[in-house]
Amino acid sequence: MNRIDGKIAIVTGGGSGIGEATSESLAASGGRIVVTDVDEEAAIHTVDIIRQRGGEAIALHQDVTDEGRWAEVIETTVSTYGRPSVLVNNAGISGVGQDNIEESTFEQWRAIMNINLDAVYLGCKHAIGQMKAEGGSIVNISSIMGIVAGAGPAYNASKGGVRLLSKSLAVYCGNQGYNIRVNSVHPGFIWTPMVRRIAETSEEVSTEDELYESLLLRHPIGRLGVAEDIAKGVTFLASDDSSFITGSELVIDGGYTAV
Repeated sequence: MNRIDGKIAIVTGGGSGIGEATSESLAASGGRIVVTDVDEEAAIHTVDIIRQRGGEAIALHQDVTDEGRWAEVIETTVSTYGRPSVLVNNAGISGVGQDNIEESTFEQWRAIMNINLDAVYLGCKHAIGQMKAEGGSIVNISSIMGIVAGAGPAYNASKGGVRLLSKSLAVYCGNQGYNIRVNSVHPGFIWTPMVRRIAETSEEVSTEDELYESLLLRHPIGRLGVAEDIAKGVTFLASDDSSFITGSELVIDGGYTAV
């Protein structure tokens, strides 16, 4: 189940959190992984773990908002392993501290949109150009905040945009006759460094322990998610086990949006 044997996958933001867990999961399932991150040392760390476990991976520095760098990453992937068959657009930033639209700035809005939505567009554009000959799977990491409100206008809008961009591209690829599936994944609050940083700016909690307990109350399953929970869902969507799934959103949130 969920085998990725022979598939070549690019994972952005692969140096930590969900991206790291996803890179390791795809490699453990037989994939050859190109781990990219703006923090190259973090990407190298992920690659070291994969290689220690017997997997294949390379690390690349990438600013996902730089279209020229996208072209270079694709070129390096092709020259190292071959055409990519999986792309996981995972890199992103939070909207912590920017939930008041009256006090926010357009520069803050654009910074979130640039990384969370524009970069996903760029990744999909370049990946589709390579994948259309042989097919592939694109998995875009959105959020439950792309379905419901609660994280500030810019973050909600960026993640909602990822959801509908994924659907639009799924239809486009199907209409073009490309065997490329495009889906979005919507994590709940996953206990990663990005979520833990909420405690630094929150007016409601002052410690990570208080943050954890407050978030726990919103998840009927009785725990917060961990990065591996999301990685398993991404691995499923990247694999041929999900060959009839495209234009869909996979919500992995411990029941957060069911309340």
